[in-house]
Amino acid sequence: MLELIITLMRSFFKVGMFGFGGGYAMISLLQRELERYGWLTMQEFVDIIAIAQMTPGAIAVNSGTFVGFKSTSSIFGAFCATLAVIAPSFILVLLLAHYYKKIKDSDYIKELIRYIRPTVIALIILAALSLVKTSIIDLKTFIISVSVLTIMLKSSLNPIALIVLAGISGALIY
Repeated sequence: MLELIITLMRSFFKVGMFGFGGGYAMISLLQRELERYGWLTMQEFVDIIAIAQMTPGAIAVNSGTFVGFKSTSSIFGAFCATLAVIAPSFILVLLLAHYYKKIKDSDYIKELIRYIRPTVIALIILAALSLVKTSIIDLKTFIISVSVLTIMLKSSLNPIALIVLAGISGALIY
């Protein structure tokens, strides 16, 4: 059990450490770690991402809590995975807050951020494509996905209303 907790914490610490750009950018890293250790199936992973979207909190934190609980069958496992995924950000924010005045005008920092942005976008696109491959299982889900995407692009519909509409559509179709 202790070995599993250590592996879980190391894995989620890595996700938290290298998940620049927030939750969406972390999805591909998270997926890779979950596949590596077999903690979730791809279908469970997609379900967790969907649930993490609907619940308060960050995707990585919600996912870490769930995977930690599922893999260890304990609240302690959930706590450890959650702590591990937030620790790098917490440490980084503390360091940045301490050194902010010294580095805020640094050309090196500005260039670093400038080159990190495209990488974050690539990570988000990779995560989206991975979710698309798993989520679109038949023609019906493809039609729903295209419809929702079209509605999102062409209107300013409230995201909550969109989630409710997607749920109703899924219930009616399936």
